[in-house]
Amino acid sequence: MSAYQSAVPGYRLGDPSLPQSPVSLAELDLLKQTLLFTEEDTYYLRKAGDVLVPQTDAILDVWYGFVGSHPHLLHYFTNKADATPNMDYLGRVRARFGQWIKDTTDADYGQSWLNYQHELGVRHTRAGKNKTDNVASVEHIHLRYLIAFIVPISATIEPFLNKADASPDEARKMHAAWTKAVVLQVILWSHPYIKPGDF
Repeated sequence: MSAYQSAVPGYRLGDPSLPQSPVSLAELDLLKQTLLFTEEDTYYLRKAGDVLVPQTDAILDVWYGFVGSHPHLLHYFTNKADATPNMDYLGRVRARFGQWIKDTTDADYGQSWLNYQHELGVRHTRAGKNKTDNVASVEHIHLRYLIAFIVPISATIEPFLNKADASPDEARKMHAAWTKAVVLQVILWSHPYIKPGDF
């Protein structure tokens, strides 16, 4: 078994066979600078991981409740034939989403991590959606919802961080670091949507 493999279906962080990201490490560093993402943010992301990872199931319940209560979002996880929710697909995505919480809080921002971010972006587009899970679902997630989802994914995490044995200032810094990390990833995931030369 390769080092990257896990029990999470379709999880490929660290897979050496993934194509190299078209975004360079130097460009990634400039993005981090633009987001005011510093070593302090990395520190507070690690602290956030200590708080969030043990609450993964509860966090996923909130996120899945949000998606499930909005038909226009649940649409992207439905069977193409009859527009009913594909529960197996939702379950496989949920497992990866849970792993993503941990990966977000302990990312090393190296080449393997960067390659996987591009893979995740592709999986939201016609070029890759449904292939990982071999499902017949909607073929493309519109970029507007990928961007819009930054807000609920960031806002709903705050109550979970407030459960930490931390000062209000530390909780605020953990939340700010989480938000920056989410924005950074969504920027990278947007690359496959954008015509060459415009990213």
